[in-house]
Amino acid sequence: MAKNKYKEKHMAMPIEKHDTAAWANIERKKPESGVTEPSEFQVRNAKDYVDANQK
Repeated sequence: MAKNKYKEKHMAMPIEKHDTAAWANIERKKPESGVTEPSEFQVRNAKDYVDANQK
């Protein structure tokens, strides 16, 4: 019986695109921890989005 190798072949392919993710617009990176910081513009956009979508 032949094994199905489909899963093994396609495990390396990314499932989603990260181009439009919240962390895609990186302004700077903290040197020790490697944590990224978005620009002030992106932070304001995120706050406006949250405020507009609250109940």
